[in-house]
Amino acid sequence: MSLTQVTVRSLTAADHDRWDAFVRACPQATFFHQAAWQGIIEQVFGHRSWFLLAERDGQMVAVLPLAEVKSRLFGHSLTSLPFCVYGGAVGEAEGVAALEAEAERIAVSRGAAHLEYRNLEVRHADWPRQDLYVTFRKAIDPDVEANMQAIPRKQRAMVRKGIKNGLLSQIDDNADRFFALYSDNVLRHGTPALPKRFFETLMRTFGDDCEVMTVTDPAGKPLSSVLSFYFRDEVLPYYAGDDVAARALAANDFKYWELMRRACERGCRVFDYGRSKVGTGPYSFKKNWGFEPQPLSYEYRLYKRDSVPQNNPMNPKYRAFIALWRRLPLSVANALGPHIVRNLG
Repeated sequence: MSLTQVTVRSLTAADHDRWDAFVRACPQATFFHQAAWQGIIEQVFGHRSWFLLAERDGQMVAVLPLAEVKSRLFGHSLTSLPFCVYGGAVGEAEGVAALEAEAERIAVSRGAAHLEYRNLEVRHADWPRQDLYVTFRKAIDPDVEANMQAIPRKQRAMVRKGIKNGLLSQIDDNADRFFALYSDNVLRHGTPALPKRFFETLMRTFGDDCEVMTVTDPAGKPLSSVLSFYFRDEVLPYYAGDDVAARALAANDFKYWELMRRACERGCRVFDYGRSKVGTGPYSFKKNWGFEPQPLSYEYRLYKRDSVPQNNPMNPKYRAFIALWRRLPLSVANALGPHIVRNLG
């Protein structure tokens, strides 16, 4: 252990460039560790945040982004990080330990019911954990055709069906077409939509590292759209939406192939299919592409509760709400949704 003590403090505006340089260089860090998430979470959702950094001799050695979500309906938590699939402290061990000690202090002082870290790998084997989620990550070849051949035969046939149907992909400079498809899609599934302002903020904040790609039929009708993040040499399709006509035309299959093709040509070498719940349609769809599920280690420190929270559509107690939500007009759902989903994270 170093003789020089590690100190912990909060991120300031002057630290942003240093913070992001550290994140880009840290192998354990992800797109969701970037400093800009603090402003997004505070300004779009109104949640208080603590972006903590650990230093030794003036050098950053670890970081931990945290945000507090307080809801009468869904509980009171301190999480790294709401609206993000990966999180937790990253950096050298001594710095991580100091950051986690400060996170516990904050959680207790704020009266949180639990502290949650959304880790890619196990860090606290003795903590309660959420076993519902997995991620799907796979290397992509520098050669476009090699990636096509790597897709399992049945799934490759669906991609070729989309190509045969004359589908086209375009990069959008705004969130309009994406949000129309996304919001209608989540309504059909009975869940509230995030506000359009969130997606517009993501695109404005991250620039070329946040991209919307929309698939249309030959006549230009939008069928399927995806908002993706780029980080180092990885692409992560994060939010998506499909028209009811997309399935018959294989637009969803074509969409992800086009994203993979474009990412390959951009120089990406990892395709991160993102988080899915075990046993769901998206889980099966991603396996059909030849991706293997990797368990996510969502770890919890419980203070005022006896078990890990289950604030997700798989929870049976939300069935009546989901059934009711599906019957709402789209305009009503889009107006009400942001007030609910801001507390889910």
